[in-house]
Amino acid sequence: MSLEGGEGAGKTTVLKALHERLLQRGFEVVSTREPGGTPAGEAIRALLLDPAHTLAAQTELLLMFASRAQLVETLVEPALARGAVVLADRFTDASFAYQGGGRGLSMALIAELERVFVRRKPDFTLLLDLDVAAGLARARSRGAPADRIEQERDEFFENVRKAYRTRAAAEPQRFAVVDAGQGVEAVVADACAVLDRFLDSRAGARP
Repeated sequence: MSLEGGEGAGKTTVLKALHERLLQRGFEVVSTREPGGTPAGEAIRALLLDPAHTLAAQTELLLMFASRAQLVETLVEPALARGAVVLADRFTDASFAYQGGGRGLSMALIAELERVFVRRKPDFTLLLDLDVAAGLARARSRGAPADRIEQERDEFFENVRKAYRTRAAAEPQRFAVVDAGQGVEAVVADACAVLDRFLDSRAGARP
């Protein structure tokens, strides 16, 4: 299962809460992030986010899938094979949103890369939806230097949000959307509630 959202949506806090809720419900949980999650993936992440690098959109997309392919082969598949739940801070939906919606790359190309190199979709995806201006204000209030992606114009992030919302509307059985503009406690409560509903709908089956 995966957690998606734009800048400042609160994914880190919600991910921790979902991890704890899954443990409480008796699952072995492996939490990871994208890009990253493996030594090779973390090296790719550093390259992708470094403002010193100017990357072509196609380069960015292929690096994202290089990190993702490594994650799937070395972490995701082994964890699922032993019956664990994998909880990912972003997965392929992020490429449709950021490289597809944000960069304007072909959605068909991204889908083909997903088919060849990822070979699976999350069973459940939680989208933290937040107004772009509010999200960027939150992100900038942290005081950390903006990474290469965070330095993009507001229009880029509006397109990212639109792509996320379009995907969620197209796959309502997989996506649950939570209003991330609420207070932290309300967002966490809503996220845990939709996770519980998903788990209950699976009648005890592992997600």
